[in-house]
Amino acid sequence: MQISNSIIRVIIPAYNEADSISLVVAAIPDVVTEVIVVSNNSSDDTIINARKAGATVLEEKNRGYGYACLKGMDYVAQLNDNTDIIVFLDGDYSDYPEQLTELVNPIIEDNIDFVIGARVKSLREKGSMTAPQIFGNWLATTLMSILFKSTFTDLGPFRAIKYDKLLALNMEDKTYGWTVEMQLKALKRKYSYVEIPMKYRNRIGVSKVSGTVKGAIFAGVKILTWIFKYGFKK
Repeated sequence: MQISNSIIRVIIPAYNEADSISLVVAAIPDVVTEVIVVSNNSSDDTIINARKAGATVLEEKNRGYGYACLKGMDYVAQLNDNTDIIVFLDGDYSDYPEQLTELVNPIIEDNIDFVIGARVKSLREKGSMTAPQIFGNWLATTLMSILFKSTFTDLGPFRAIKYDKLLALNMEDKTYGWTVEMQLKALKRKYSYVEIPMKYRNRIGVSKVSGTVKGAIFAGVKILTWIFKYGFKK
């Protein structure tokens, strides 16, 4: 498979990301076939700005990261053409969309099933991850290492996966557990996976999860619930 011949679609969940979404869409490399922005009941100009930037825009009224991702997947499933790779990317401009080619390269060159963009400390802008995020990532990946012997170091939302492999995971989480569910199910199915170190910067605007105490607690509970559910599942 060559990157120029690959059909790559990007799904971007976005809740009130009017100030950043056009920057995200514009920075995505031309190798991508389609950029799909899913407005997660936004009340600002996210939809308008995403359309102006050239993205396909969907609307998901149910609030929740997983709801938005599933909406994007439903859209892709109804298309007439094939899809080789799905990339998930946040709409807050904290990731560097131009690194997408690095992210998908292991799939294309080495036939890897699943790739995580790891927000390594050496490449992170100061303050770009909160203390709860850093601790939560450490705890989750440590537990996955103990229970599944995994080598994940991050639950980074910037990720790429073969489309057929994604469908086989039967994703179901509607809110904060989406990323960890994907990683746990990939481990259970023994998918090949790698992490690629990625740059990470302070997001535009305030995080809807780590930026609030309620969001951080709910995310932590959801992540731990998924880990223990799969860790002790026969």
